[in-house]
Amino acid sequence: MRFVALPATTTARAALVTVAAVVVALLICSVIFLVYGVSPLAVYSSMLSGTLGARTGLAEVGRRTIPLLLIGSGLALAFRAQFFNIGAEGQLLLGAVFAAGTALFVPLPGPLVAPAMFVMGALGGGMWAGIAAWLRRLNVNEILSTLMLNYVALAVVTYLIAGPWKGKDVRGYIYTDNIPAGGYLSVVPGTQVHWPTLLLGIAVALGLQWLLTRSTFGYALRVVGENPGAARYAGLNAAGVATAVALITGGAAGLAGAGEVAGIHHRLLEAGQISLGYGFTAVIVAWLARGNPALCLVTAPLMGIILAGGDLLKIDLNMPFRVVDVFSGVILLTLIASEVFVRHRVVWGRA
Repeated sequence: MRFVALPATTTARAALVTVAAVVVALLICSVIFLVYGVSPLAVYSSMLSGTLGARTGLAEVGRRTIPLLLIGSGLALAFRAQFFNIGAEGQLLLGAVFAAGTALFVPLPGPLVAPAMFVMGALGGGMWAGIAAWLRRLNVNEILSTLMLNYVALAVVTYLIAGPWKGKDVRGYIYTDNIPAGGYLSVVPGTQVHWPTLLLGIAVALGLQWLLTRSTFGYALRVVGENPGAARYAGLNAAGVATAVALITGGAAGLAGAGEVAGIHHRLLEAGQISLGYGFTAVIVAWLARGNPALCLVTAPLMGIILAGGDLLKIDLNMPFRVVDVFSGVILLTLIASEVFVRHRVVWGRA
């Protein structure tokens, strides 16, 4: 067996390979469940019936889809430019910090609190990603820098809520005071789906798709990502493109952090309560979308089902919640392994 490079890749082939990779991932997970002593059929039926077949389940899928959509669409753009941002988790946390700090300590009229939170959230997330972009100019790999900055962001959140921002009525857990009521977002009745952030996520995904495919900057981004040598020959500023992409993707993650504070928690909490690993799960959302932000409108709910289904498996089948990490890890592994089939065809026999 050998791989022969294809003269060009097609959207249909990429979609087919992606679907096949997901199917293989589900089969591998089925084997893992059998070894664990649980029927794969019981696992998948519990996940689907409890999420898509119940109103509360759909609401939980929607709640988790919101941050995944915002972060995933930004990461899809970044991966397309070959800027491998693995630090969306930290950028989300910094967005939450900037948003909560704005609401708590900046005197603003009620109607301006929520918009200011989102503006500052985007600024905080973009700034955090901008650090990695600056380090990349110093030949520091952005995979390492963005990954390490996640832990710094976690420490910043813990320091603030345990120290200078600690709430006056804290009992047991540490958190800040509640933000003003003007910063609360509307939700779908009976759920935690903050629909203004959902609409914002849809707008961001479609806007980034337009930026990628219809703008001059998008053309430069695609050239830099697909052929750096040609980009240098054409005089394109690859470092400038990477910095701009970092600011955009970090800003999108920061918007997700602001949405979690304004729409659900209404205060700054410990990092593990603000984000359920959204920054890492969104990597799979972006990879499934194959670098197309608009496709995150499909892939984000898919991963939302897996996240929400993890809670159900814990309750219904007494499985550890970390089964979600099994899903995520196996899917990401098969997607990465399948890349060779997007650009090559398999030929059997001797060369």
